[in-house]
Amino acid sequence: MVTPIYNEASCSNAVCHAHSSKTKVLGVLDVGLRLDPVEAGTRNITLQAVLMSVLEFAMGAAFVILFTRLFVARPIGQLIEGTKTVSAMELDRPIRISRRSQELDELVDSFNLMRERLKEAVAELNNMQLTLENKVEQRTQQLQAAQQKLVRSDRLASLGQLSASVAHEINNPVSGVLNLSMLLERLMANGNYPPGREAEFRKYLGLISSETARIGRTVSDLLAFSRSGKPQRAPADVNKLIRTTLALTEHKLKLINAETVLELQSDLPLVECDASQIQQVILNLILNGAQAMQQQGGGKLTIRSRLLPDASTVELCVQDTGEGIAPENLPRIFDPFFTTKPEGKGVGLGLAVLYGIVKAHDGEVEVRSQRNVGSTFAVFLPLKRSTAAEPVEVQVHAV
Repeated sequence: MVTPIYNEASCSNAVCHAHSSKTKVLGVLDVGLRLDPVEAGTRNITLQAVLMSVLEFAMGAAFVILFTRLFVARPIGQLIEGTKTVSAMELDRPIRISRRSQELDELVDSFNLMRERLKEAVAELNNMQLTLENKVEQRTQQLQAAQQKLVRSDRLASLGQLSASVAHEINNPVSGVLNLSMLLERLMANGNYPPGREAEFRKYLGLISSETARIGRTVSDLLAFSRSGKPQRAPADVNKLIRTTLALTEHKLKLINAETVLELQSDLPLVECDASQIQQVILNLILNGAQAMQQQGGGKLTIRSRLLPDASTVELCVQDTGEGIAPENLPRIFDPFFTTKPEGKGVGLGLAVLYGIVKAHDGEVEVRSQRNVGSTFAVFLPLKRSTAAEPVEVQVHAV
């Protein structure tokens, strides 16, 4: 570094000064200085400052991470576990955290209050569900009892309709037996039957036996129908039930000049059902058909049975040539106490009970009717009762 030395007034006026005052520059000062140690020191100071900053930042970051984990992340994780137990409906375990603060304590208290209220709500719902189940069970039992009463009432009504017919069925053979016995008594007035008339005697005795057996069958069928035992399912022959029921109504059908046609499949498989209830279904269908044809002075009643192509359902069909059902009445024919008959001729339970019996057997009912042409009732019964049958609506058609 080069620095000039000027001849200043303080210097030129001094006693020791040897130069003239006119001289402006007395000389030049040349100073040499090495900067390497200074630069090295500067670099060291800069490096130390950077290292200290990095160390302080790392320490601060580690402190923040540790603080966040201890005082934020861990309590929030415990809160999350607590909410999971609540979502799993483990409502007896309160939510707790290890590190506490005012805000987190308020949050925990809110969650625990929600848990307690949810617990009370669940307990109340369980009590309501139990109470509802008990009420439903009671109502179901009451409905079943009412259904059984309706079935018995309809059975008694059917027996009332059959009483006159059965009385004629019994009276006619009894009169025949009485007349034959009186004839035999006159023939044997002398104590012995006349010679040469053995064949005639055997004929009369045979007629007495057949008419007595006829009375026995009629009484037996009537007793079997009137017997109201506990409902039970067992394999039953639908064709046999049709013939037995038809025997009870044969006289009534004759009185209204109704022709009966049977189209029964001979190899029809057995159906798992309550035979007494299915017989009541058949009787209701036959009596309804007879009443429908009575206004027209007779007609044809066709009864069919067949196994459907699916090989799992039997169809029972009763067709009459009566007056038919009005289209506006078709949707209501299965309603209890709905009837179009004159007062005193019916209370409207027959078809309602029929529908209930068929549905209890997991079956279906289909109705087709045309005014002044006739009606067809088709009952579909599964061969075996399904474990979880879905409700099926009645199919009603009008023309």
